[in-house]
Amino acid sequence: MQVNLPREVFIVSDGTGITAETFSQSILAQFEISFRIIRKPFINTVEKATQVVDEINKVSNSKKILPVVFSTLVKPEINLKISQADCIIIDMFKNCISPLEKSLKLKSNHTIGLFHNNANTQSYKNRIHSINYSLAHDDGQASANLQNAEIVLVGVSRSGKTPTCLYLAVQFGMKTANYPLTPDELEKKELPDDLLKIKDKVYGLTIDPVRLSEIRHERLPNSKYATLQNCKFEVQKAEYLMKINKIEFLSVTNKSIEEVASTLLQKFNPEVISTKE
Repeated sequence: MQVNLPREVFIVSDGTGITAETFSQSILAQFEISFRIIRKPFINTVEKATQVVDEINKVSNSKKILPVVFSTLVKPEINLKISQADCIIIDMFKNCISPLEKSLKLKSNHTIGLFHNNANTQSYKNRIHSINYSLAHDDGQASANLQNAEIVLVGVSRSGKTPTCLYLAVQFGMKTANYPLTPDELEKKELPDDLLKIKDKVYGLTIDPVRLSEIRHERLPNSKYATLQNCKFEVQKAEYLMKINKIEFLSVTNKSIEEVASTLLQKFNPEVISTKE
C-alpha cells in the first residue's frame, strides 16, 4: 500500500456539502496522513449519484485503496445508489438522525436543503446584520455605537481580532467589534473613554512577539512596524494595559480562530436556545 500518497475522500451531499466537509475535517485531523478532498455537492438525483459512484469506483480500482465517503444525502434512493460504490461510507444523517428519532419519538423531515430555508429566519437575518456590524466596526472605524456590540476585542495590530470578529458574526450571529490598541494609546496606560464605558464587553487578544513579527513582516517587510523590538514593546505595553484595567485576555499564538471563538462564546454567550422560528 502506498501510504505516502494522499487518500481520496469524497464529500457527497444533496446540498452544499458544508456540513459534511466540516465534520470530515474534524475526523480526518485525527490521522497523520494526507487526504485529497473531492467535493460532490448538489447530488439530488439518481443519475448524478450514478456518476459519483462511477468516479468513486474508478479511484478505487486505480489506487487499489478504498476511498472514504462522507455523506449527508437524504433521499433513500440516492443513498442506496451511493452505498453500492466500492468505498468506506460515513453516513452522517443515518448515524445521527436515527438515534435521535428513537430518543425524541419523532420522525425527522427527511427534506433536502433545509439550510436553504435559513434565509427566511430571524436568526439568519441576525447573522447578516452581525456581519455588517463587524465590518463597520473593524479596526476602530466606528465607535459611536460600540455599546451595541456583544463583544469588543482589543489588542495590538495583527493579533487576530478581525478574523475572530468575522468568524463569530458568520457562524454565531454575534455583533463583535474590534478596537486596535495603537502605540499612542499604549503610552497613555489607560483605556480609551469609548472602551471604559463598555468595559464589561471588552476582551483582549495577545500574541507572542516573535510570531507577531513574522506576521507583520509578511504584510510590511523590513518595516519598523514589523521589527521584533517593536513587537515586543507593543505586546508588553498592551498586556500591561489590560492587566491594570482588569481586562481578561487570551494568547492566540498557538490557537486557531475556532478555539479563540469557543473561549469567547463560553464567556459571553455560554447558553443558546435553538428554536423553530
